Amino acid sequence: MTTVLNVSGVNKRFGGLQALDNVNLKVEEGQTLAIIGPNGAGKSTLLNVCIGRITPDTGSVEFHGEILTGKHPYEINQAGVARVFQTPEIFTELNLLENVMIPALSKRDGTYHFNIIARMKEEKQIQAEALHFLEDFGLEEQRFSDAGSLSRGDKRRLELAMCLVQHPKLLLLDEPTAGMSRLDTNSTIELLKKIKERGMTKIIIEHDMQVVFSLADKIVVLAQGAIIAEGTPDEVKNNPKVQEAYLGDEHA
Repeated sequence: MTTVLNVSGVNKRFGGLQALDNVNLKVEEGQTLAIIGPNGAGKSTLLNVCIGRITPDTGSVEFHGEILTGKHPYEINQAGVARVFQTPEIFTELNLLENVMIPALSKRDGTYHFNIIARMKEEKQIQAEALHFLEDFGLEEQRFSDAGSLSRGDKRRLELAMCLVQHPKLLLLDEPTAGMSRLDTNSTIELLKKIKERGMTKIIIEHDMQVVFSLADKIVVLAQGAIIAEGTPDEVKNNPKVQEAYLGDEHA
């Protein structure tokens, strides 16, 4: 199997807090890796290290053999890493079609342009591709609606379309169902299953165990910045240390 992401010996301290403690993990091509753990375990910090928003004190992150540590977030994005944040990051005053066209243009050109909105009408190929992704995510009928008017579930679907239009090699999802109703959560699970079937390599941070056990090929458990367990969903579910530290008796 081809290793897509290799996190090696990563440490990060914020004052007296050891946010990440000698973290080592690998993600293989086509794999869905779930990272779980209690609040404050270091999960989001780890993703931020992977995308260049936080520089580790020691250790490195490799993506397809290329060292990402020290690169700017836009360089990591250009290399093929896309991230979905806890709170959907969209352009609320633009319509859905424009939202999906912007990252597609940025990926193609390597940068954003101040006159990007004015150029959009000329970009027929990009427009067609953006519309394809909106259709794929069930949002085509709202393509001319302001993104700010969407429900939280639809905002998440829009953000996923904005990521996938960039054709990333690795997708990072930070609590993709946070704040959603159960109906929206179930819909998002089905959407992520569809993405999984296409062979997309993913890392998911999630507190909802239904989401985790529905999607993950492998689970890594973080507690106080350190990995305390890893393995298949069944192995992790039945690990006494994990039950004590995070899952609780109801998952035993």
